[in-house]
Amino acid sequence: MRPGHSSWRLISLSAWGRPADPSVYGWLDVDVSRTLAYLARTNAPDKPKATLTHLVGKAVALAIADCPSVNAIIRRGQIHARESVDVFFQVAYESGENLSGATIRNADRKSLSEIAGELAGKASAIREHREHALSRSDARLSRVPAPLRSLALRLVETAVYDWNLDLRAFGVPRDAFGSAMVTNIGVFGLPHAFAPLVPFSRVPIVVTVGSVRDAAIVEDGAIVLRPVVPIGVTLDHRVLDGAQAGKLAQRFEAVLRDPEAALAV
Repeated sequence: MRPGHSSWRLISLSAWGRPADPSVYGWLDVDVSRTLAYLARTNAPDKPKATLTHLVGKAVALAIADCPSVNAIIRRGQIHARESVDVFFQVAYESGENLSGATIRNADRKSLSEIAGELAGKASAIREHREHALSRSDARLSRVPAPLRSLALRLVETAVYDWNLDLRAFGVPRDAFGSAMVTNIGVFGLPHAFAPLVPFSRVPIVVTVGSVRDAAIVEDGAIVLRPVVPIGVTLDHRVLDGAQAGKLAQRFEAVLRDPEAALAV
């Protein structure tokens, strides 16, 4: 054994290679007292019901719009700007045993009600097994023999993202996953978690929405009980750094904490 190194340290050097994952993780606990009251007050019976998940997606979109340098995609080793701010909402179906999703294009420019209505229609299509762009792509990939599936996925990813080819005629949607992903883990009873970056999606921001729980916070020097939602964030360090993440977090939290003031503007 070398002096100064434990046996575990020497074993660990052989167990892992050099780091190759660009993921950066962040965490926010947001007081949603005003948020929940705003949603209850503004949801109308004749309009699609907007939820905390919709508002998180809207807040993410507005934060990205305020920091356009992070609205990007890596293509052949270079960072390219996306043309619009699109948010991909993950959708669980088949009693939560399966996962798909839907992209809301130009989410920063749409109202909360518009986002809720559009996502409701797309989620229904997924859960009712009606055909949509992503389901056609998933179905084709699932028919590829298992040993070749990884290769097929990489070939499609390379064609769509690196070479910017339009394969919609072959059932492959164009930039299907957008600028950021949002997934609600609270519906499964999970208070908090981090989600991984999905390599074939080329999405640099993944946001998880945990279950809302009462928590003790300090307000004006006093300890009070407030509903708090934990927000987990996974970032691609190749696209954004700490300064950009801080700017995103400030704008995101301002919208989520007080949507009435933020969305009125």
